Amino acid sequence: VRTWSPARAGRVNASHRACLIARFGFIYARERLNAEALLRTFICDMETVQRIIYVAAVESFRAAKMAFWKLKLRVKETLAIDHIGPEPLEVAALDYIARHKDLYDVCQSVENVICSMNVNPKLPYPPAVDFCVIRTLIRELCCLAFSMQTLIPPLDIAHGVDGELFKRTMYYRSCDSDFTSPFVAYHVWPALMENGTVIVKGEVVTKR
Repeated sequence: VRTWSPARAGRVNASHRACLIARFGFIYARERLNAEALLRTFICDMETVQRIIYVAAVESFRAAKMAFWKLKLRVKETLAIDHIGPEPLEVAALDYIARHKDLYDVCQSVENVICSMNVNPKLPYPPAVDFCVIRTLIRELCCLAFSMQTLIPPLDIAHGVDGELFKRTMYYRSCDSDFTSPFVAYHVWPALMENGTVIVKGEVVTKR
């Protein structure tokens, strides 16, 4: 019988957290660029391509978090019927979801993301390209964001606003930025956050 202890739970959480952070970096370094290459075959303007990918990341996290919240409610209701273990019900629910990721309907989240992008006012409408071409990136981001919700505390992304003041502690400047400008023209990739602290910097383009 598997016993529960705060120390063991902490070690498992720390290991899982490290893997998810590494995965976030891998998606940024490789799968994001693959998505850029796909979109560039349809769209010449690099800014539009980068805006599409950033919105895809934001919407993927939003859709995955909503799906996780709904699933956690159902799991807690089920576990509460005969929960007698030493671990809190909340922790038991997170642990159960982490061990049964197949309960997550990621396909539905992907469809929700694409639908949201189709009506996003910051993206070209009607779109110059079917956003389904970056379905692989969206799926990976949804799965990652969902898994990040099983951590204590969960990981999330920062939601940037065009025109905000550039924060060196939160973002890197893209190579085509105006390095003298203090303002963010648009976001390329979101920063990863934990309890309001930046874990992995995002990327932005600054212009006057």
